[in-house]
Amino acid sequence: MLEKAINGSKIYWGWIAFLLLLMSIGAACYWQQLSHGLTITGMSRDVSWGFYIAQFTFLVGVAASAVMLVIPKYLHNYQKFGKILILGEFNAVAMVILCLLFIVADLGSPQRLMNVLLHPTPNSVLFWDMVVLNGYLLINILVGWVTLEAERKQVAPPKWIKFFIYLSIPWAVSIHTVTAFLYCGLPGRGYWLTAVLAARFLASAFAAGPAFLILVTYIAKIFTGFDPGKGVLSTLGKTVVYAMCVNLFLLLCEVFTVFYSQIPSHMAHLQYLFVGYHGHGVLVPWMWSAMIMAVVGILILIVPKNREQDNLLIIGCLLIFIGAWIDKGLGMIGGGFVPNPLHEITEYVPSQLELGVSLGIYATGFLVLTILYKVAIGVKQEIE
Repeated sequence: MLEKAINGSKIYWGWIAFLLLLMSIGAACYWQQLSHGLTITGMSRDVSWGFYIAQFTFLVGVAASAVMLVIPKYLHNYQKFGKILILGEFNAVAMVILCLLFIVADLGSPQRLMNVLLHPTPNSVLFWDMVVLNGYLLINILVGWVTLEAERKQVAPPKWIKFFIYLSIPWAVSIHTVTAFLYCGLPGRGYWLTAVLAARFLASAFAAGPAFLILVTYIAKIFTGFDPGKGVLSTLGKTVVYAMCVNLFLLLCEVFTVFYSQIPSHMAHLQYLFVGYHGHGVLVPWMWSAMIMAVVGILILIVPKNREQDNLLIIGCLLIFIGAWIDKGLGMIGGGFVPNPLHEITEYVPSQLELGVSLGIYATGFLVLTILYKVAIGVKQEIE
């Protein structure tokens, strides 16, 4: 099936060339990081996690989007999702690869990754994060490839694969739950020290993940003519809007709890994010933009007629996706580390080289996604 990835139009090869160019830029920036260490980033003693870990946190949620197709199809026999299920599974593969690449970048030296394997520490949440991420990657590669191969041969998938399909459901929940435990297990960080953090992570994941899947499916439809089926994307849009509603509700619960109890160590982080703290507030416009985007996206998609219109569905999903990215891809790290436990402020802004490395990593992930989608859509169009 991989032969389909080497046959494409000029637009396809132009896109591949563009991604390779971005990967080259990222590699050049990463070489600077290997040569000079993490000092080339905006991280410091007080902010030891930065843009890399923030992107990892967000992309774990996007990777979990496949489960929002698996549950309706296999547990509730909603067969309409069958046509785009493979896109969800291959999307999960590309997103987990992105997560792992961002982790490697954050380690500074890639050989340190071997310490997790050579010297495993089961009492560490980070060890279990490695287990669930790699497990989810392998499950989606296996399920996606086996089911696509069966579809190409126009036969039923082997019965044994259903075990892994059902296994992917709790596994998808686990990857974001364990990631949340990395944060809320740190008692000195009031912004993360909350029992609803895992629930918030899952809610935002089930909003941003399907929103991204809807957007890339529309892109595939424009350039390949792929038809996901009538009403499929609008139905998936319900998941996006209701999940984002839950996410905002949990955030408001946290705001009420923090400010009603008047716990200084907890209030300071939210104050820094939304109104500034002692004259510092680099993230304030970003966070308010995220909230406005999320609310406007909800107002658009909560109306059933709007979800039936392609333009409004795209706008609503784009707003919710960008809003979720700002919240988790920027605010989660900055809000947790600033101010520090002594209420000192060391603001974090990613450096140009840090953004260059991230750009190269994103290009790598989108290259994987492009090739996998080229194969999947090619197979589906072949048998139609």
